[in-house]
Amino acid sequence: MKLKVIKTKKEYQSYLDWVDELFDKKVSAASSEGEQLQVALLLIKQYEDVHYPIPVPDAIDAIKAKMAEKGLRNKDLVGKIGSKGYISALLNKKKPLNLELARIFHRELGISAEVLLS
Repeated sequence: MKLKVIKTKKEYQSYLDWVDELFDKKVSAASSEGEQLQVALLLIKQYEDVHYPIPVPDAIDAIKAKMAEKGLRNKDLVGKIGSKGYISALLNKKKPLNLELARIFHRELGISAEVLLS
């Protein structure tokens, strides 16, 4: 396949089909086909980033999801963030998420700064 920038949905689908074939053949990354495959994957990603962007999640929703994932409750954050009432107000979007709190949530919950500061 001659690789070029993907401009149409038809070209995009063609690249996806070709990549599937190479995956099925279990092409070695070190081979010339393997290198073409890597370039094709970059072209596919670039097309998807433009045509199918993934929105950054809401910071508070991300905090709630990470808390649920780790089995944390509001009271578990009392010593680190503030009072139980303040944490509740923050998680109910009645109080703003400031930079210091974003740092704490980043450190304690491992949420990316991009999500917390968006």
